[in-house]
Formats: sequence, structure tokens, C-alpha cells
Amino acid sequence: MASADLLLHPVRLRIIRAFLGERALTTGDLRRELPDVPPASLYRHVARLVEAGVLSVVSERRVRGALERTYVLRVAAASINLDELERMTRQDHRQAFMAFVAGLLGDFDRYLNRDDIDLARDGVSYRMAGLWLDDAEMADLARELARVIQPRAANPPRRGRRRRILGFVLLPGDDAPE
Repeated sequence: MASADLLLHPVRLRIIRAFLGERALTTGDLRRELPDVPPASLYRHVARLVEAGVLSVVSERRVRGALERTYVLRVAAASINLDELERMTRQDHRQAFMAFVAGLLGDFDRYLNRDDIDLARDGVSYRMAGLWLDDAEMADLARELARVIQPRAANPPRRGRRRRILGFVLLPGDDAPE
């Protein structure tokens, strides 16, 4: 399990997100997906993620004399364990949440900067809902979401499929007046 400091760096967070959806990528693929990140910086962050076991090398091949590696994300290693979460201060959680939200904002901004966008066609949405749930109902909701999302998260890429990023936040609201 990697540390929050390792995972929540803005560039490393973008690298990790690039691998979501069971993708295998080379650093060349990452450079095309993250063109605003200087190559030396990208290579340094990939090396840190490999060293920490978050990315693993699945193949190597010679390309013009250089060794090109293909990496995959080790999803279990790309999460912060419960012990570390409990040790994090409120400020640590603020910073982690800001990194998460900043990543979403960056992804959305990059989407909006494309030439041909159509939110309806592309399935882009963002919305909020207020749910009144007791603890048992909340646990049921979490299990139901996992049941719906997990099979789709296992879909491999194929013709006609587009990779889509699902990000969500669940927060407690104010309690109802008695």
C-alpha cells in the first residue's frame, strides 16, 4: 500500500488516473496523454510509482536501441490503507480532498478544451442528491454501488468502448432538525 504523500502528488495522481480501466501504457503513451508534463518530470514520477509498487512492468521491448517498458496499475497498491487514513490529520484530509477535486477539475477542463465536445453524446454529467439514510441503509447503498460498478470496471477495452472516469464523493450532510 502506498502512502498518501506518494499518491496525492498532482502529477502522480494524473498518472494513476491514466491507468484506470485496466490499461497498459508505456511512458510514450503517458507523454501523449499528459503533454503538459515535462518528459523528465514524467519519467521521475513513473519511476517513483514503480519503486513503490503502484505501477508494475508487464513487458519490455527494444525500440531504436532503448528499452521501452509497458506498465500497469496495481490497484490495491494505489490506495491509502485504513491505518494511514486514521493517522491523517484534518489538514491532511483537506489536502487529499483538494488533490482529488483539483484532479477532477483538471480532467474536466481538458475535456472542455477539446474541439468537438457534446456533453449529452459523451455521457458527461455532474449532479448532487440528498439521501436520508441510516447506517444500515448506507452500508446497503455502498454494497449496491459496488455490485453495479465492479463488473463494468472489469470490462476490457474494445472497439466501440470509450474509457470513462467515474469519480464520486459521499459526505454526511447536516442532521435533520429533531
